[in-house]
Amino acid sequence: MSKNIPLTLACGDYAITRPLIDGIVKPDGIDLTVLTDMDSTTRHWRFYNNQDFDMAEASCSTYLVAKDQDKPFDAIPVFLHRRFRHGFVFINTNSGIKEPKDLIGKKIGIKHWQVTAILWMKGILEHEYGVPHRSIDWYQELDQDIPVELPDDIKLQTLPDNKSVETMVAEGELDACIHSSIIKPFINGDPRVARLFPDYKQEEINFFNKTGMFPIMHITGIKKEIIEQYPWVAINMYHALNKSKAIAMKEMVNPRIVPLAWYREAWEEQEQLLGKDPWEYGLGEQNRKTLENMANYSHEQGLIKNKLTVDDLFIDVSQGRKRGEEQRI
Repeated sequence: MSKNIPLTLACGDYAITRPLIDGIVKPDGIDLTVLTDMDSTTRHWRFYNNQDFDMAEASCSTYLVAKDQDKPFDAIPVFLHRRFRHGFVFINTNSGIKEPKDLIGKKIGIKHWQVTAILWMKGILEHEYGVPHRSIDWYQELDQDIPVELPDDIKLQTLPDNKSVETMVAEGELDACIHSSIIKPFINGDPRVARLFPDYKQEEINFFNKTGMFPIMHITGIKKEIIEQYPWVAINMYHALNKSKAIAMKEMVNPRIVPLAWYREAWEEQEQLLGKDPWEYGLGEQNRKTLENMANYSHEQGLIKNKLTVDDLFIDVSQGRKRGEEQRI
């Protein structure tokens, strides 16, 4: 009879998680059930509101709010999803918007104020392009995952159930929208919508070259009661997720694994631009800087009341100086 403890992990079905999902990697001491059949928005809400899972890949922006409000969640520094976000700002082509500063005073739709993708893009527009988030009329489609009372000078309205920011920007009810996904009118070739940054990839490269930040979208959250009862779970899951990523990255080097003609060239370009492991876990210098900026953006945007440090946010997963098999020389 197994003496392992049964735990659930809700996460995306990614190449870097599949060795864990398929049972190739087994976290020491844990019988893991991995749940992947839900979209990110649903997974985040269920974790933070229902506590349906012991652990979850979850919104980093909402995690900041959870820590600020002393909600019963902890996290390990495993970032299963990152993405540059310049390519997710869409404009109505009749709105007169030609450059970022044209967004000032406009009506812009978002999923909701707390979405990590939106947090990043509001911060980037403000700090890199001179577009203050308080200079815009915002319209959110969903309620926030964790309710936050925002400052009075943030102009934010919640749309009724029968309204979609994707449709509204196409029909001109909104001047623009910032989304976490490619919006349907753009996918369908609707001429009424376009990207704010036509050469978004170059904008993202410029942003990385200037700041050194590859935006973190999701953390790996753990219910506080699990850590209180089994404090070793954090370190064991951290190592299991690292092992899963290492297996996936080794396999992904093979250009035959993906049906793209220039896949290997894309892989080499990523290494040249972002380094050998832009998906690195842990709290190295680059991840600390990225997380510090997120916390600053969150505070500026009225989501958190306290100035949180990186060390406030994550469980310590170290095993001691020069300890652990990988530390042997």
